[in-house]
Amino acid sequence: MPTYKNLPDDELLPLIKTHLFSAIIGDILDQMGYRHVFLPPRVRALSDDMVMAGRAMPVLQVDLPEDAPADRKMFGVMLEALDDLKRNEVYLAAGGTPDYAIWGELMATRAKWLGAAGAVMDGWARDAAGIIKIGFPTFAHGSYAKDQGPRGEAADFRLTVHIGKVVIHPGDLVFGDRDGVLIVPKEAEEEALTRAFEKLEGENTVRIAIGKGMSTVEAFKKYGVM
Repeated sequence: MPTYKNLPDDELLPLIKTHLFSAIIGDILDQMGYRHVFLPPRVRALSDDMVMAGRAMPVLQVDLPEDAPADRKMFGVMLEALDDLKRNEVYLAAGGTPDYAIWGELMATRAKWLGAAGAVMDGWARDAAGIIKIGFPTFAHGSYAKDQGPRGEAADFRLTVHIGKVVIHPGDLVFGDRDGVLIVPKEAEEEALTRAFEKLEGENTVRIAIGKGMSTVEAFKKYGVM
């Protein structure tokens, strides 16, 4: 099997998006001892056909007090964080109370123009129809139009954040599809991808075998894959 250590992201990420899926990557990471890589199931694709593979650009979201000054700087550093997105990066927002939308169509439009790979929110997105129309992979709790303007802001970006039990560092591989979003830690990436592609070949073999009538017991005994 080929190694993925030195493959540039412009080649690696499309390969991952085309051939892999969250379940097979998650299974491998489980076997490697990484048991906390899936974001909570509340973080879902806005559309079932969305698939995302990119590098984490974490953003720290915070709530504002009810008496926040009306003349304060709107959105904190959110716009700066958005403009700082690099090609193949994923805008990944964590923190704050999930009571309002922290991503929308205009943000998705800017991110797509910058060549970003997608967006992940531990919170809500809005303008879902517009985001789906432009085809920008977005994963959130769902769609909800309540604005963050008077309620929350981005406090910082390009720092380590947590979502549930998952720790996300800048540059970690982020993968998402209709079954969920997971984080591949940097130190595990090469081995995890190599083994995931190997497992993919094994699953294809088993799929053919059981499709021809082989029992699952026999298939697992023979191939060690299920």
